[in-house]
Amino acid sequence: MSQIVLNRRRWSAALIGGAVMAWAATAPVGQALASTWPERPVKVVVPAPAGSSLDVIVRLLGERLKERWGQPLVVENKAGAGGMLGMDAVAKAAPDGYTLGIGFNGPIAFAPFMYKKMAYQPARDLLPVVLTTSQPNVLAVSASVPAQTLPEFVAWAKQQAGKVSYGSVGNGSSSHLSMELLRGAAGFDAVHVPYNGSPPAAASLAAGDTQALMAVAPALLPLVQAGKVRFLAVTSAQRIGNLKELPTVAESGLANFEALAWNGLFAPAGTPAEVVQRINTDVNALLKDPAVMESFQKQGLIPGGGSVAQFRGYIEAESAKWGAIIRQAGISID
Repeated sequence: MSQIVLNRRRWSAALIGGAVMAWAATAPVGQALASTWPERPVKVVVPAPAGSSLDVIVRLLGERLKERWGQPLVVENKAGAGGMLGMDAVAKAAPDGYTLGIGFNGPIAFAPFMYKKMAYQPARDLLPVVLTTSQPNVLAVSASVPAQTLPEFVAWAKQQAGKVSYGSVGNGSSSHLSMELLRGAAGFDAVHVPYNGSPPAAASLAAGDTQALMAVAPALLPLVQAGKVRFLAVTSAQRIGNLKELPTVAESGLANFEALAWNGLFAPAGTPAEVVQRINTDVNALLKDPAVMESFQKQGLIPGGGSVAQFRGYIEAESAKWGAIIRQAGISID
């Protein structure tokens, strides 16, 4: 064999070896990370207090994810600024798959339209991972209101010529925006009275200081049982399991009406796609577990699931829908 041929073979081998080394050096970090992730505990930031529905959701999933991952989920409650404090912490965390957050429509789909300045931008700084649960509000009225159905309430409200007031669990909340959506669709006037959370809003309704309220059912059930408050309709597209007798707003005459409070897992932008997909796959499996489904349904929660792309698309649709409502109502929080 000639020296020229040998040199050519050595040169080719060197080129191939160099190319392999270069690929290894520049290969996506995610490919290496996903094969070993997680190697240590995974932190989940909950932008709400301990004991809240978001906290319960994360802890329930965390118990089962520990079995799949061989690592615990560490819950960090970081409430404040309508959920934005916690989601900002997630947005600024290292994108290595070891910090997640459970976001909800407030700091994800509502806030960009209500605040002139935000410390993070959801679409830029956060990656949607998976929809965990959703929950409808119910339209509740004070026992002093004569209406027994949604159409009767709308007719009654129109007769009051703007003297109706409705409470909410906070300015710019799902409770507030769901009623604004209903008001616009049904065409009646009402004055908004925001409260700091469900307890004072519910107390106001029970006392007759406000006449209507959109809120999650569990917060109002004791008052319904005491005869101080009456449910008229639920804001989901279908009736919900624990309130099957309660009609939806849509079947009560306002076609296609749907308003859900939803939540899901998010990761910092830049988190490897392989890790995001691993989390999505594992959480989807748990959301189909009969025990998990039953636990959520008992709390009035609708199990979520779906692909990363589906969750991203859902957020985009929700942002467009509620952004229009926020602009129309002139809601601004600064």
